[in-house]
Amino acid sequence: MKLLEGKVAIITGASRGIGKGIAEVFADQGATIAFTYASSDEKARAFEAELAAKGVKAKGYKSDASDFNAAQTLVDEVVAEFGTVDILVNNAGITRDTLLMRMSEEQWDEVLRVNLKSVFNLTKAVIKPMLKARSGSIINMTSIVGVTGNAGQANYAASKAGMIGFTKSVAQELGSRNIRCNAIAPGFIETEMTEKLDPKVVEEWRNTIPLKRGGTPTDIANTTLYLASELSSYVTGQTLHVCGGMHM
Repeated sequence: MKLLEGKVAIITGASRGIGKGIAEVFADQGATIAFTYASSDEKARAFEAELAAKGVKAKGYKSDASDFNAAQTLVDEVVAEFGTVDILVNNAGITRDTLLMRMSEEQWDEVLRVNLKSVFNLTKAVIKPMLKARSGSIINMTSIVGVTGNAGQANYAASKAGMIGFTKSVAQELGSRNIRCNAIAPGFIETEMTEKLDPKVVEEWRNTIPLKRGGTPTDIANTTLYLASELSSYVTGQTLHVCGGMHM
């Protein structure tokens, strides 16, 4: 039997990169996939078909996770379509990098809204169906930057650190109802975004990592699979560093 057979998963920001990798691995393991995307309807429909070809149900929802009402509507629609929500992966996120002295209020607010408020919005929305089922796994995609900080990313680091505190609190509140909440802190993950960087810069980053390579979306997806499945049934309130040893 597949690890997520019969489970319904919501994955935010799943049209590319880490989110896309998670959706693919979850589909391989039998999950019904509800994923959100921000822009291209055409790409979303193509991804639906790609996931469905793996023999699972999949549906994309154009939804803004940072909008409280939109998040509730999304969860209501997923429950109406698929019956429940067993797994939530809060993956949607943005960066607006600049030194603090140059950072605008808008750059601060936008990152906190998209990265952190979205986690509150979706988590609050899925509590009801998870409480009804007396089970669930919530997985928040934080960052190693939320643990270490990083110059030029005060807004991003604050949002990701906030996510860790939120994860620990939710784990304490919902543990007695068999609902688990954990976080994953990726390090340097090579995606479509990093392909645009100077290859020399990428190579320098790789050389600072003990495993001497950047991570892949599949590295993160496999860790997410572990936290979503019964393999981690006694794990909650934790932040797993998936960073090749960047932070120990």
